Amino acid sequence: KAGDDSKPLVLFVHGSPGSLSAFIHFLADTTLLSATLLITSDRPGFGYSNFGQGEASLRRQSEALKPILEHHKGNRPVILVGHSLGGPLIARISIDYPELVDGLIIVAGSIDPELEPNETWFRAPLATPFLSWLLPRSFRASNEEIYHLKPELEKMLPLWSAIRCPVIVIQGQKDSLVPAGNADFARKMLVNAPVKFVLKDDMDHFVPWSNPELIQEAILSMTKELSLAKK
Repeated sequence: KAGDDSKPLVLFVHGSPGSLSAFIHFLADTTLLSATLLITSDRPGFGYSNFGQGEASLRRQSEALKPILEHHKGNRPVILVGHSLGGPLIARISIDYPELVDGLIIVAGSIDPELEPNETWFRAPLATPFLSWLLPRSFRASNEEIYHLKPELEKMLPLWSAIRCPVIVIQGQKDSLVPAGNADFARKMLVNAPVKFVLKDDMDHFVPWSNPELIQEAILSMTKELSLAKK
């Protein structure tokens, strides 16, 4: 973590595979450091969080990250930034613990179950106990959660209407890993939340590295919005 401990909290949630290092460069952003407290964390199965032991359930992943929010919440706003698989996870956290979340920034989020690629033909064998141990540990954890992602997203379908906090969706039209249609899904499902869309025609999936300024701008915009709403 880095930044001003008296300012709004921003928790970064990485994709799959990945680790807290996916957002580590944001913790050196002097503009953000003066305006927020920044935390980036390893999700279950990655980095130093039981490396290689993936967690398929988004609900249980949500539960695993809850203590970070509880510890730092206080009276401050909390903004979650989720990239790729981190997108549906931050949505799940806001559904499970609305009292701990004040805003969501979904970056190239794989949220629409109908747009998940049909990869069970190779992921299912790799998820078996025998073959899974042949994989590098980061890919073992990744395969475990991606193999189960579509049914996990289907479980969330009736829950999206529970999200009421502000949401910013950042999506590239040239994203070959998470189709741009996921932004349309957000528009359809977030019926009770104020939503803004940042759509770029020439942008791919790797937004935290290729277009970090979009995430920075979204964070600053949302912290300002939440501060004004509090007054």
